[in-house]
Amino acid sequence: MTDARTVLPGTAAGSVLATTEGLSFWGGVDPATARVIDAHHPLHGASVAGAVLMMPTSRGSCTGSGVILDLALNGRAPAALVFAEAEDVLTLGALVAERLFHCGFPVLRLPRPLWDRVAGAARVEITPDALVADDEVHPLAPPAAATLDLTEGDRALLAGDRGEAARVAMEILVAMAANQGAARLCDVTRVHIDGCIYASPANLTFAEKMAGMGARVVLPTTTNAISVDHANWRAQGVDPAFGTPAARLAEAYVAMGAEPSFTCAPYLLPDPPSKGEAIGWSESNAVMFANSVLGARTVKHPDFLDLFIALTGRAPCSGVYLDENRRPARVIRVTAPGAVDDAFWPMLGWLAGQAAPNRVPLITGCAHLSPAPDDLKALCAAFATTSAAPMLHLAGHTPEADLPPTEGADTCEVTLQDFRALWTRFNAAPDAVDLVAIGSPHASASEARALAALMTGPCAPGTRLIVTLGRATLAELSRDGTLARLSGIGATVVPDLCWCSISEPVFPPQARVVMTNSGKYAHYGPGLTGRQMRFGSLADCARAALGGRAPDTLPDWLGAGTA
Repeated sequence: MTDARTVLPGTAAGSVLATTEGLSFWGGVDPATARVIDAHHPLHGASVAGAVLMMPTSRGSCTGSGVILDLALNGRAPAALVFAEAEDVLTLGALVAERLFHCGFPVLRLPRPLWDRVAGAARVEITPDALVADDEVHPLAPPAAATLDLTEGDRALLAGDRGEAARVAMEILVAMAANQGAARLCDVTRVHIDGCIYASPANLTFAEKMAGMGARVVLPTTTNAISVDHANWRAQGVDPAFGTPAARLAEAYVAMGAEPSFTCAPYLLPDPPSKGEAIGWSESNAVMFANSVLGARTVKHPDFLDLFIALTGRAPCSGVYLDENRRPARVIRVTAPGAVDDAFWPMLGWLAGQAAPNRVPLITGCAHLSPAPDDLKALCAAFATTSAAPMLHLAGHTPEADLPPTEGADTCEVTLQDFRALWTRFNAAPDAVDLVAIGSPHASASEARALAALMTGPCAPGTRLIVTLGRATLAELSRDGTLARLSGIGATVVPDLCWCSISEPVFPPQARVVMTNSGKYAHYGPGLTGRQMRFGSLADCARAALGGRAPDTLPDWLGAGTA
């Protein structure tokens, strides 16, 4: 991009709040205060309210669309968003705020040299035609024109032939496609809805508004993990002030025709997508797994756009729907030991995301290892936590890892010292563990069986073990006896919600130190819960549950020594 461009026009002024590191608004910004709560982010503690927020692009969860909408609805949004690269999640939230609720704010995209210059300014003023940074005026090109090659069916939807909800859905899809530089829309076969998590009241406001407009899905549509155990939240003591709207949100999507699957790991459901299948999935780890491991095709669709795709069956034909955008643009050479445990894979994902925050990587150096599907699940989830890219390639293990790198692709290294530093970072908390958290993303049946085998006795007094998983997995574990074994040693197994959306009292209020095998939760947990985190393998987690303490040494594959 050579021009400074308006993505969403408007007028704004404010102090510059700039960062060179992408920020996930879900798990990274508290919608109630507008403060950055991601403990690992350089802006931690800063308020985005009223600021001209500048970052190269966002990262992390698709649920950021709901957080930015909530901030807009309650007067706590940034004055403007200014990006240097393509960005969909926060842009879509701002677009929904403008089109459906008339409370939008400007979104701009600047060429990187200009972005760098403006980021050093103290204050910015924005009009529909120009950006003024410390009295320096920079003209703005208008929003990208919608020059899509629309089908007759697309035009019929825009004309309202299938009702107001489908018309609004297609209007916003066209706007997003134009912003992405798409030439057309494409058909998809299935959708996964991420917006059913009650990340903020805005999610419910949006869903019930769409349902009230007569929205109805036209494709097989699954639903993400929600924020309560739908059948049991009252018995669990969840405050009705939270449980009622969280349940209503799930019910709104079911009323629009979505399946009540309530899992953040839809790839664990029967009949997962096949290689080359174009799908419309939201939820960052699900998108990563679908593209990277299954070889299916989906952009990391923001919350709300997932519903619009389900209402129309159409998605912008851009990003990794297209062959050329699936090629790796950075090669990450990993120094991997001869043998590893399962803690290696989420750590690799987190480090690879840091190394490739905005481009598809090819990870080499691990072909001699044998990752199980659960390892690849953990890898993808952690990568999606630190990178905005929608897929990765793992040489020797993923179906498109033989795609040639793009012209100009560069190379970087991830060493064992990087792993040791991350292990220390993830294990700075005291070793006395109050809670062991498994299931971020949702635990698979094989992961739950492995945990049951590792638990050779009951949980230690004062230490809770909680596993979150999908309804389909819960039914499978109930049939084969694993659920009874876990319950027998004192574990709690909770369906529907996951650690990304769990709240007290299901999350034990007395817990102060949490042990997890998830790189995603190790990253987001401090900001989401206010607790300290420990991290390790599934076997480490089992030992912590049995003895009440996290291991205090590095894993063997990282070398002997104290963590």
